[in-house]
Amino acid sequence: MAVEILTAETLLPRLPPRARLMGIDLGTKTIGLAISDVERRIASPLETIQRTKFGKDAAQMLALAKTYEIAAFVIGLPLNMDGSEGPRAQATRAFVRSFGALDPRPFVLQDERLSTAAVTRQLIEQNASRARRAEVVDRMAAAYILQGVLDRLDRLTPEQDD
Repeated sequence: MAVEILTAETLLPRLPPRARLMGIDLGTKTIGLAISDVERRIASPLETIQRTKFGKDAAQMLALAKTYEIAAFVIGLPLNMDGSEGPRAQATRAFVRSFGALDPRPFVLQDERLSTAAVTRQLIEQNASRARRAEVVDRMAAAYILQGVLDRLDRLTPEQDD
């Protein structure tokens, strides 16, 4: 099974009503996860997985995807500051390919440049301790990445009269 990589524009018409999205911040030691609400307006941090083996990590993610009825995954693509792809972006693409062999849900690759820095700055402004920042930064970065796609989907959605 080949993984489908979509853009926000190509994902939108395929999303069932009230289906959630899962945001993923893939790190070398941890995987931060976030989910959207069913209206796909707000991204909320979910949890941080300590990376072990791909199969175990993927199984945890798939179990959460089933629990929350996830329609698609949004994963941060760590581009270089000049927009080029380096080894970390290649590792992310390899993860997506491997994950796609286990699950048919599509992926959206979202530029994640400066996401962790932005989240860390927010936490510092909130006077979060260094230990607290370390504990939550990955899942908050996943929410930041996911929120970028939710905002794009919102701009693409025609206004509806209530």
